[in-house]
Order: sequence, then structure tokens, then C-alpha cells
Amino acid sequence: MAKIRGIEFQENLANPMGLNFYNLSHRWGFQCPNWPYFEDVKIERIHYMAKSGVLSQRITTSMHSTTHIDAPAHVVQGAPFIDEVPLPHFFGSGIVVSMPKKKWEFITADDLEKAAGKAIRPHDVLIINTGWHKVYEDGDYFAYCPGFVPSAGQWMVDHQVKVVGHDTQANDHPLATAIGPQRNGPLLPHLEQEYREWSGGHDWKDDFPDWEPVHQILFKNGILGIENVGGDLDAVTGKRVTFAFFPWNWDRGDGCIIRLVAMTDPAGDYRIESGESL
Repeated sequence: MAKIRGIEFQENLANPMGLNFYNLSHRWGFQCPNWPYFEDVKIERIHYMAKSGVLSQRITTSMHSTTHIDAPAHVVQGAPFIDEVPLPHFFGSGIVVSMPKKKWEFITADDLEKAAGKAIRPHDVLIINTGWHKVYEDGDYFAYCPGFVPSAGQWMVDHQVKVVGHDTQANDHPLATAIGPQRNGPLLPHLEQEYREWSGGHDWKDDFPDWEPVHQILFKNGILGIENVGGDLDAVTGKRVTFAFFPWNWDRGDGCIIRLVAMTDPAGDYRIESGESL
């Protein structure tokens, strides 16, 4: 029996199959971390107990805040919107792999092969734990995350990944987004000199010549991307689990905040490093 704010929830009724549930989402709400050019989340109470006996709230947010999934139409013109993506894409089996990375490091095809090559199956959900979910609330997260480069996107196409999720800020390296020199960037122009010093003299325009190339590779091949994974991510790293992450049924939506949930059966052994459990 679980008691929350004085209300008792019968756990055996809420979870009749006896599964373990893990929340892999960051919190959403007042003062949640956000992209540099997004409007802050706004929450207004329009009804409350003393007024009408109910609590009702109105929100203003981008659907690309906290843990969310991008629709292909978010980046690729003419591609499907979130309500047009088949429902099986938001549910399925997959793996969570450890891939520790430091500031601005690249996530490459070689990294994916070493971490997931023996465990990945066609049509899997692939979740990557770089360790950066631990600094999500810090100011450095959006500017300094590691990120995918095009070879990683092609690896996922070649291995028929269905959905990829990661505990970083975007489906691309941050300097291949508007944080860097592309499109309406640089949103953080001081990073140009910092990157030059960090990289040993490289010009960021040479190292990141294309705008969000991994988004393009993934979305044009029907692979969806979940950004800002967090929560209990460490608890399921190194395991094969079942995932659910349904978005709103939003007509012509460009993406959606989600509750990414991993499920395991306590009776099974799901550790991918010791062989896969069916």
C-alpha cells in the first residue's frame, strides 16, 4: 500500500502484472531548464479551491522543453507530424547503454558499435546514458553537452533503430544547432573562442559546417529522437527493457513533451552484458 498526501493507492491494483516501472523523464514545470532562446514555462492558476472548489491551471510552453520527442516535421519540411507517426513507434523493446562523455565530445558510429553493437536488434529503442542527465539543472548543460555526429546517425539507420533517446540537449552536437554558428545562431557567440581553445585552434564553422545533420539523417529515415532523458536512467543502464512514451494526439504537432517509462519484470534477467533476456 502506498500513501501519498494522505491518499492510499493499492499497488497490487495499480500494477497487477508486478512489473517494475522507472521514470526516465526530467521534471517539467516552474523554472525548469530550457533552451537559450525558448520562452520560460508559464503556469497560471485560473481556478483554485477558495474560488470554485477545483484547481485548474493554464500553461504556456514549448513542446521541446524537458524530456520530449521530436516529430520529423520539426526539422524536415514535408515530413510527418507527431499525430501521423504510427503508434507502435512510441512503445517497444530496447536497450539502455552507458557511454560516458565529457564536454563537447563527439558521439560517433564507433562509440555506438562498442556500446550497443552486440546487443542492438532491428526496430529497437536505443537509449544512451552519457552521464549528462546529472548536470541537467546546471547552466552548462545546453551549451557544453556532448553530441551525435553524422556517422552516429548513419549507424542507427544501418542497424534499423526505431527510436533513439539520450541524456543530452539535442539529436545533434550543440554546436551543430543554433547554439553554434548555424541558421539563427550563434545564440551563445562567446563559445566560438572557447571552442577554438578547447579544440586546439579549430574554427567551429569548419568542424560543424551543416545545420543539425543528424536530425536530418534520422528523421528522413523514420527514426525518432528523444531529447533530455533523465530521471532513473542509471537504474536501467546496461539492461534490455520495455519502453512507453506516448505523445499527445496533437494535430500537426512538431513534437511533444513525454513521460518516458521503462518497464522490467523482476523475475527476469535483463542485463545486456550477460546475454539478452527475451
